[in-house]
Amino acid sequence: MVFRPHVLGYDARMADAIVIVPTYNERSNVERLVSLLFRHAPDVDVLFVDDNSPDHTGAELDRLAHGDARVRVLHRPTKEGLGRAYIAGFHEALQGPYRFFLEMDADLSHNPADIPRLIAAAGAADVALGSRYIGGVRVINWPLNRLILSRGAGLFVKWTTGLPFADPTSGFKCYRRAALEALELDTIRSNGYSFQVETIHRLWRKGFRIVEVPITFEERQSGRSKMSGAILREGFRVVWRLGFRHPRRAPRAPHPASVAAASAKGARP
Repeated sequence: MVFRPHVLGYDARMADAIVIVPTYNERSNVERLVSLLFRHAPDVDVLFVDDNSPDHTGAELDRLAHGDARVRVLHRPTKEGLGRAYIAGFHEALQGPYRFFLEMDADLSHNPADIPRLIAAAGAADVALGSRYIGGVRVINWPLNRLILSRGAGLFVKWTTGLPFADPTSGFKCYRRAALEALELDTIRSNGYSFQVETIHRLWRKGFRIVEVPITFEERQSGRSKMSGAILREGFRVVWRLGFRHPRRAPRAPHPASVAAASAKGARP
């Protein structure tokens, strides 16, 4: 039998922004996440991408979706990784008339209160990158070894690729439609947390304007981290590949679809 992803249908009320949230065994977090998300950003939609979670996260998401038209659920048959989940979610979300597309974690480590600031920042740029480290360190309840790993990974990415951002591994972002469409999603091969590096590197290389927005990151309070040795090894390989193919060269000019290019021409971005 061919599996066909199911998304609860779009209605006549369309938001300007949609948040894509991959889930795998996050049943204990999703109801609170939805409540906080709509408290701080009541006018956005949210699309959950569930990889057939054994803890029945998908069923809980369906219950939430049936109670609120702003909640949508994309069910996938197997666990295929973070990158594949985001790509599936982005493809689905691009079918709607949204202008802004956000990505965030399901475990409440990303604060929904930061969503309006990310959208506002993306309104004057092409991508707003939620940064844990710009202007200082804003991480709560992380063990020291995780903080060292995260900071070390960010420095390694910057040194290898030339990315000029304080937090290039961040998974809390807001894309304008033109930037997301320019990613050429089906050509992205990274799948773990390196997906976050490859996407931001690709847009930076293409000449899109990326701004960092300070956020506070908090360690998950429920469930288990998805970090693994395999994910770390993939990240190392992906970053080396990006640095080898594009050795620290910044773009020479804004992408034609960038807000910077539009501003230079005197057009409304």
